[in-house]
Amino acid sequence: MVSPARACHLKKAALVAAAAASVAEEAIDATPYELLRQVLGNCLAELKLIQSIEAKIERKREMLPNFMPWVDGVLEAAAAAEAKGERYTAPDDDIVTQVLIWALDTGDFAKGLELGAYALRYSLALPERFRRTAATMIAEEIAEAALKALGQGETFALETLQAADELTAREDMHDEARAKLKKAIGLELARVAAALPDQGGDGAAGGKRAAIAASLEYLKRAIALNPRIGVKKEIERLERDLRKLEQPSN
Repeated sequence: MVSPARACHLKKAALVAAAAASVAEEAIDATPYELLRQVLGNCLAELKLIQSIEAKIERKREMLPNFMPWVDGVLEAAAAAEAKGERYTAPDDDIVTQVLIWALDTGDFAKGLELGAYALRYSLALPERFRRTAATMIAEEIAEAALKALGQGETFALETLQAADELTAREDMHDEARAKLKKAIGLELARVAAALPDQGGDGAAGGKRAAIAASLEYLKRAIALNPRIGVKKEIERLERDLRKLEQPSN
């Protein structure tokens, strides 16, 4: 069997071979990271020439597979070291942090959360051009994607929102950023509650009450963090619905 460390090496070697063909001859003696970092630089330069946000996102989606073997190898190396009880020190890695950003941009939230957990665990900073911390970016990008979907009458995975909330719970960030995530969770829970029957036995009614109560908890936390977050009417509506459910049936 191939060890995790060996698998990591093989993935990197394969990607370096592809990258080497696209860089200048004088860079052949560079390290694997430097070679791939140059490829990333070329990608970033290309993206700067694209004005359409939609087109940028689609191009990022096309570029991402070129860097996945590297980031997967990094994650595997960290996991292998931890499994052996070894101390693992993550080096600064613009490739990992850039892929984290692109994963969030393109809606690959599973990969974004996986890389986000790595970045937060090892205190990786985002590239210098970004003013937000990794935690703030994770919370805001996922929250804004959810709020956009909900605003269009679509659903958003509650487990993704909750995972982002749990991942960033102990991280320092502006209250306004955290309020967006609390709002998104609260509104998704409200959507879930609305789909549940008012009656049909204690179990059904109890489930609806629990969903409304959970939604209210998140929305009230959001408004406490940012009074202008825009959930006051939703809170009032949910409180009315909850009172109706709690009234004894005839």
